[in-house]
Amino acid sequence: MSGKNVLSEKGFVGLSGAVLTQVYKTVCNGNPSTYILVLALLPTLVSLLFMSHVRIYGTNSVDDKKHLNAFSAVAMAVAAYFMVLTVMENLLTFSLWARIITFIILLLLLASPLRVAITADREDAMTSPKLSTPQQDPLAYHELADDESQVTAAFDDKILKDEEDMNLLQAMCTGNFWFLCIATLCGMGSGIATMNNIAQVGESLDYSTTEINSLISLWSIWNFFGRFGAGYGSDVFLHKIGWARPIFMVITLVAMSIGHIAIASGFPGNLFVGTMIVGVCYGSQWSLMPTITSEIFGVRHMGTIFNTISIACPVGSYICSVRIIGRIYDRVASGEDHTCYGTHCFMLSFMIMAFVAFFGSLVAFLLFLRTRRFYNQVVIGRLQHSSTT
Repeated sequence: MSGKNVLSEKGFVGLSGAVLTQVYKTVCNGNPSTYILVLALLPTLVSLLFMSHVRIYGTNSVDDKKHLNAFSAVAMAVAAYFMVLTVMENLLTFSLWARIITFIILLLLLASPLRVAITADREDAMTSPKLSTPQQDPLAYHELADDESQVTAAFDDKILKDEEDMNLLQAMCTGNFWFLCIATLCGMGSGIATMNNIAQVGESLDYSTTEINSLISLWSIWNFFGRFGAGYGSDVFLHKIGWARPIFMVITLVAMSIGHIAIASGFPGNLFVGTMIVGVCYGSQWSLMPTITSEIFGVRHMGTIFNTISIACPVGSYICSVRIIGRIYDRVASGEDHTCYGTHCFMLSFMIMAFVAFFGSLVAFLLFLRTRRFYNQVVIGRLQHSSTT
């Protein structure tokens, strides 16, 4: 699984919050009850409607790359549209008809991937009759030039087979699994805690309601850019320079620590700067973690291993949101209705989360040191082999 494949899926997931915000404002007209009903029914209806299209399809690396780039271009267009729309909502007051028009444009942009899929299907239908050579098993034996290369290929195939046969219990017996879990807990836990408390932090720092709403909408956009940039960037550096992907987890967790410090400092506009940094770095974790999982443990049991590691996300969120931010806020809140205003309300909480993120970067660095040789010998070799076949 490459970073570019992940960013196509995870990028749209990152934008989902901004899309649902527009649904709430336009379709639900600010009615919370209607909005909750839409959230209850829409995901189930969409899953039932499209479940018949989920199947295993044949692949072509050249054509797939072209169509994945088209999906990425659509996602970038949607993100740019949200950026413009968020700025306009801060400057102007939209009437109902204006919101309807902007929502229709959004629906057209979201429907663009369907056109890409239809185009890809037509191209496959046109080229498939011309392909007369049977497909070969990528793990099948191929005749090699000499005995040395034959032994090397057999060794690499054994490593690859051992990877793909690694199940959840076998993965849990390795240090790499727990290093990845701890780094995920620190990064995603502190990121979700920030997202959950944006409104309350904004109120304590005397941000207006419009500014707080903008921060919440922009979080989805920063989340998207993190998912997109980390997936694409880590792929480029892995293919061209040979950097092991865990080093990007180290970089983003260090940057996330800086973002938490910016929020804790309380300078004017700190939330816009801090949430941008934390949002981008949080989104990047959702592109890096599943890709690293598939590369280290193989793809055969990747779904089970990935979802098990993902448990670290709600666990980290509980620790950071309830045990850190919640408890500290309860101690410092002294106003009416248990409220607090000023930089002291969340300063200590976000300084602690900055330390948590930095600790996660140290753990991710240990993971990088442990897997650097593996990436050089196996992952990069596999990429070079696939590019020549």
